[in-house]
Order: sequence, then C-alpha cells, then structure tokens
Amino acid sequence: MILIVDDDKAIRSSLSFLLKRKGYDVGCASCPQEAMEVVRNREPQLVIMDMNFTLSTTGDEGLTLLKQVKVFRPNVPVILITAWGTINLAVEGMKAGAVDFITKPWDNFLLMQRIGTILQLNSGSCSACGTAGMQGEKGNGSGEFDRGLIIGQSKAICDILEMVKRIARTNASVLITGESGTGKELIAQAIHNNSMRKVEPFVKVNLGGISNTLFESEMFGHKKGAFTDACSDRTGRFALADKGTIFLDEIGDLDPGCQVKLLRVLQEQTFEPLGESRPKKVDVRVISATNANLAEMVQQKRFREDLLYRINLISIHLPPLRERREDIPLLVEHFAMQTCKENSLPEVKVSAEAIEWLRTLPFPGNIRELKNLVERTVLISGKGVLGAGDFMEQYTAAGNFGDTELHGCSLGEIEKATILEKLKRYNNNISQTAAALGISRAALYRRMEKYGIK
Repeated sequence: MILIVDDDKAIRSSLSFLLKRKGYDVGCASCPQEAMEVVRNREPQLVIMDMNFTLSTTGDEGLTLLKQVKVFRPNVPVILITAWGTINLAVEGMKAGAVDFITKPWDNFLLMQRIGTILQLNSGSCSACGTAGMQGEKGNGSGEFDRGLIIGQSKAICDILEMVKRIARTNASVLITGESGTGKELIAQAIHNNSMRKVEPFVKVNLGGISNTLFESEMFGHKKGAFTDACSDRTGRFALADKGTIFLDEIGDLDPGCQVKLLRVLQEQTFEPLGESRPKKVDVRVISATNANLAEMVQQKRFREDLLYRINLISIHLPPLRERREDIPLLVEHFAMQTCKENSLPEVKVSAEAIEWLRTLPFPGNIRELKNLVERTVLISGKGVLGAGDFMEQYTAAGNFGDTELHGCSLGEIEKATILEKLKRYNNNISQTAAALGISRAALYRRMEKYGIK
C-alpha cells in the first residue's frame, strides 16, 4: 500500500487516481494524526507526504510527521512534496530520512518513474541477472551482467559490482566518488550497459572542462542567432541523452550559478535552449562523478545541498589502487596484453618479481598511472619477459623516485631491498640476480654502486 498524506483533497484525489490506475493499492490521510494511525496499524510500501499542513506553513508539522514515521517504520521510504520556493524545507526532510522530493506542480510520468525506482530499490528486486567473472566478461544479449573493462577480483571491486547489478535496472540517480584514475567512468558505463536504457545514448560530459559562459549552450543547446557567435542551431547534451544516460563527470567543479540551472533540469527534466521560449522535455538517467568531498563543499557553501541530495540517491565509492593491491596482477596482465594488441607486438610476460615490486608502489595516480607505466615499459623495453628492473627503469625515468614515502620507506629503499633480496636468493650471483630483475649486469652494478651494496 502507498500512503498519500496531504490536507488538500484535490491532491489526494489526483495522486490516488494516478497510482490506482497503475495498479497500486492506495491509502490516504488528510493530517498527521490520520497518517500515524495508518502507519501504526499497517506498514506501507511507500509514503508520499506534503511538507506543509493547514496548521503550519513553516513545515514543522511535516518534519515532525516524517520523524515519527521513521521511528515507527524505519525501512519505509518517504517522498516529500514541496513547492520550488521551499526546497530548503525538502533538504531538511532529506536529512531527517526522506529518500526523495518532488516539487509542485509535478510531472506524472516523472513521479511514477521515481516511485517505481524507490520501490525497486527498497524491495531488492532490481538485481540484474547473471554473475560476472573476474575479468571483463560481456553480456551476450541473454541477460548476462556486462562488467565491461572493469578489472579486478578484490572484495572491494566485487562489492561494487554487486551494487551495480542491483541498481543498474532502476532509474536511480547515482553519485560515484573516488580519487582521479580509479575508474569512475567505467563504473558509470557499466551501470548504463546493464540498464533498461543500454540501447540508448550514453552521453559523457566533463563539467570541469566547460566554462560558465558556455554552460547553458553546451548542456541545453541554442538556436541560431541566440547570441553573437550562434551561427547555427546546436543540440545540447541533455537533448542528445534523451531516453538514455547522461554522465556528469567532475560535478564538484561546477560553478554555483550553474548548479542552480542544473538542479532545475534534474528536478523537472525540462530545459529551454537559448533563444527558444518553449521548454523541452527529456527522459534521462543521471550519473555523476567527482573526486571532491561534496559534503565538505556543502559546509563551505561551495556546493548546493539540494543538488547533492538530487544526484545522490545511490552513492558508490571507488577505493584507490593502494587499497586493492590484490588487483594489480590482473591489471598489469590486462594492460600488457592490450598494449601488445594495439601496437601489433608479440605477447609479453611479466615476471613474478616484477609483479611483487609493482605491488609495493603507492600509485597516487591509481589505475591510470599503472596503465601508463605498463604501456611505457612494454613499448620501450622490447623484451618478451619484463622483469622488475624494466619497470624500475621506466618508473625512475618518469621522475617517480625521490622523496615519495611508502609505509615509512622511500622508493629508493624499496628498490635497494628488492636487489638485496634477489642477491641473497641467488647467492650473490650477479648474472642470475640481473636476469631475475630483468636488467643487464651493468645496470645491476650501477644500482649496487648507487645504494652502496658490496
């Protein structure tokens, strides 16, 4: 049963008619007292409630009711109804436990879409079919899960992929967080590829690369002559993403003025191209990503709190590579194979010693940095088997050795320890040690001299 709580009879009637027509069981309450009587005696699937009642125009009565509902039925999702001018009230409601808010007047299609999404998420019935293997298995059209180019078998990655499976087939807005180079775009692509929208466009937008003056033209489009340089019509990114998914990367870089314009589109799924007076309607799923701490930015008044709640129905955090080192062997193998294939080179192998050495590095640039190092080493070394020395050489050449610390040890100390360990293993045999490290005898002697190894 979906419970509608509003003191306006017309709103109760229209919502009730809309929901019943879609096959939902509906209950109505005209005041908080009636609502709590229903909540105490029967657990609703969902509560849709107004924030303002006749006795209160401040929203206090609505907030009190919301808190009471969450005490008696903590697992029941609540959608708030508010006017555009009182969205700050809806934000207070979201802090108190509501899952979403809609503004008056609402769009019936958009409202039903949100209701369906929230009920799916709450029931756990949104799981995509199939179980993925560990490396880039693609769906074959039979409902299998498509993880695309997401490589890894660590618990962190497996948990994230399980989350992607659960949410992909809903229309829930998703916020993906994590350091640069952790693969946020790949997760966004996987969500789209496993969604009901997978045959529709996946439009990527780097908000950090769009100037404030061009934001509206880029996102919403413009008509010829709308401004001085508008020599022809331009289709905006939202229009291009209609029926599909729009990926808003680096959303934390968005100017506060542009945040307001974006919020209106996400809230109402309508926009007006520059130079056009009639609004255009779109049906898009929104996935956002950032390496910034948006909650901290909200506290600093640099990011709108209402926008954060709108983009953040589901949150996925990608850990840095240093927290999932067990995935490094698979990633190295994949990047080495990919580099050889793209450059028509014979297949190369990476030695166990090289893998172990790579697992010790901090990789502040995460997967992107590891990919660049593997590519550079494959292309420059020209060897069939890559040793630790080959990677050390390229890592040093890229300027990575220096004052960087790892668990209290400099990378120079790690390199020295690696050489000492190999010398010990091969009874100080220089030829065998150099071969194990993948470097020449001369290169090994230079490193021994550098580190004072006799």
